[in-house]
Amino acid sequence: MMHGWPPAFRPALTAAVLLLAAACGRTDLSELEVGDRIVTPSITGVEAEKIKIVGSSTVSPFATAVAEQFGAVTKWPTPVVETTGTGGGFKAFCLGAGPSQPSISDASRPIKKAERALCAANGVNNPAEFRVGYDGIVIANSKAGPDFDITKAELYRALAKDLPDGQGGFVPNPYKSWSEVSPSLPDEPILVFGPPPTSGTRDAFVELGMEHGALEDPQMSALSQLDETAFLQRAHTIRTDGAWIDFGENDAAVVQALTKTPAAIGILGFSFLEQNSDRVKAGLLSGVTPDFVHIKDGEYGLSRMLYIYVKRENLGFVPGIAEFVEEFVSDGAMGPDGYLLDKGLIPLTDEDRATEQARAAELKAASEN
Repeated sequence: MMHGWPPAFRPALTAAVLLLAAACGRTDLSELEVGDRIVTPSITGVEAEKIKIVGSSTVSPFATAVAEQFGAVTKWPTPVVETTGTGGGFKAFCLGAGPSQPSISDASRPIKKAERALCAANGVNNPAEFRVGYDGIVIANSKAGPDFDITKAELYRALAKDLPDGQGGFVPNPYKSWSEVSPSLPDEPILVFGPPPTSGTRDAFVELGMEHGALEDPQMSALSQLDETAFLQRAHTIRTDGAWIDFGENDAAVVQALTKTPAAIGILGFSFLEQNSDRVKAGLLSGVTPDFVHIKDGEYGLSRMLYIYVKRENLGFVPGIAEFVEEFVSDGAMGPDGYLLDKGLIPLTDEDRATEQARAAELKAASEN
């Protein structure tokens, strides 16, 4: 129950309850008396020992691969990986500390200020951030569909809910087909299967794509100087008239839908394109191919960093967290010849990887104190 206890004390209380149960020979942990309170531990037994990971659908395949390797070659059980989207992952991660709470959050964007505040309010302070590689946001469609070579400005004009009228006002997006946006684009209806608002891929797409595209419009550029908040709201708001369809956190489902709808495009992580290259193809972005080299060097304009965040407070509750992080950032996992490259991860530079490995060693040292 523990509702009356301050968040900062709940993890310690849970651990104390488990120790008390063991000391008393209790095997039924459904209810235990602590002082004048009845405490119901949320998990027991082997499940309490497992590292719980939540978050990004883009990072999830990499985290799952590391979890399987970790469970196979170490003394600790295989961590549990749940795909919730980056935003949903941070929400769960920030609810509190303790063995029943997620210890790691996968993310396809940095944690936001409001999410840090939620964490702090629940006793999760200064989560450790680790960069684990690069990814590109790909504009993909069926191999049977038309070829796309699109710009950020065209993405903005096609997908923004409202567009500038050239006189200081805004009108609902009038475009129904790609060729109306630009004669160079296919004469097909605008239909996009994309990630929902909780997704880090969605956040990155609107920030790296639509926001930059909006700045190419004179009226929107002027608005950005006058009122940045109003500009961002306009630039980031995707149309809701059926041209964009939120497709959940499962990129594999988007791939399947694209194969059945050749005229549609999907917004995917590069790794999903790599794993499904027999069924879908990538469009160009201003003539640049989303491939390993162009994403890593930043020439492809929808490139981003991928992260994991670690709950320091759980180092004393859940064994193996620091060792799992060490495995994730190791040369064997995310190095130039690591097993994560087969999953589509684009590796950090040698220097950046060494930095993350040093930080992982510091985390492990802290866990041993």
